[in-house]
Amino acid sequence: MQIQRQIPKLIEAHLFNSIILILLMLLYAPLLIYWYDGWLHKNINIEHEYFSHGLIGIPYSAYITYTHRHSWGKLPNLFHPLGAFLLTIAGIFYLSSLSDLVNLSFPIILAGICLCFKGMPGLKLQGIPLLLTLLATPNYIPYLIEPYSLPLQHFIATISGLILTKFGMDVRVEEIYLYVNGGIVEVAPHCAGLKMLFTSIYVSLMLLHWTGVLSFRKRSILFLAIAIIASLSANILRNTLLTLFYGTGRETAFAWLHAGWGGDLYSACMLGMLVLLLNRMEKYFPTKA
Repeated sequence: MQIQRQIPKLIEAHLFNSIILILLMLLYAPLLIYWYDGWLHKNINIEHEYFSHGLIGIPYSAYITYTHRHSWGKLPNLFHPLGAFLLTIAGIFYLSSLSDLVNLSFPIILAGICLCFKGMPGLKLQGIPLLLTLLATPNYIPYLIEPYSLPLQHFIATISGLILTKFGMDVRVEEIYLYVNGGIVEVAPHCAGLKMLFTSIYVSLMLLHWTGVLSFRKRSILFLAIAIIASLSANILRNTLLTLFYGTGRETAFAWLHAGWGGDLYSACMLGMLVLLLNRMEKYFPTKA
C-alpha cells in the first residue's frame, strides 16, 4: 500500500518538474539560440561578444546541474521568500523588452526557482552553475568598463613599442598609438585584452571546478592570478605581432590575426595553456598533499 501511494507522488513531482522545464524552454530557448548564433557568427553586439565563453560555459553549467540531480532530490522542499521576489524581478525584466534586462532575467529566474523549491540549501547546491550562467549572460558591463581601460591600453602600447624597438624597428609610442614606418596602429579599447581576460578568468573557474581545485582557496587564487598575468602577456604579444605585421606591410597576416580565424586560434592556444598550467600546478602543489 505504501509503494502504491508513493507512485502517484513521484508521477506528480516529475510532471510538475517537466512543466517548469517546458516553460523555461519556451521562454528562453529563443534567447539562447540568439546568443549562440551571435557568438558563433560574430553578428551580436560587440559588447555582448565579450561573453562568448558562454558557448562552453552554459552547457557546462547544465552538466553540473544534471550531476547534482540526486543531491537535489534529497534536499527537503523548502520555500524561501527571496525566491518569490527574484521570480517577480525576473518577470519584470523579461517583460521590459530591454535587451540587457531580458538577458539578466535568465539567471535571476533560475536562482528564484532554486529558492522557491529548496530554499538556501538548493541555492548553495546550484551555486557554481548559477554563477557560471550569470557570468555568461550578455550585458553592457564591458561598455561601462572600457572608458577606464586607457591606462591598460597605454601600458600595452608602451611594452609593444619597447619589444619592437629591441628588434631594430623604428617605433614611436604616443599614448595608445604606435607609429611605425609611416603607419599608425591604435591599441583601441577592444584591443586592450578585456575580452581575453574575461574569457581566461571564466575558463579558469571552469577548470578549477572540474579538477576539484576550487575547494582549495589558496591554490585557486594563485591559479587565477597567474591566468590573469598570462592573459595580459598574451595580449601584449598579440598587439606586438599586429604592429609588426602592419608596419612591415603584411596586411594579409594583420587581417588574419586581427579579425580573421587567426585571432580565434590565438585565443584557443591561450586557453590551452591554462589547462597545461593547471596540470603543472597540480604536479608541484597536489591537492591531496
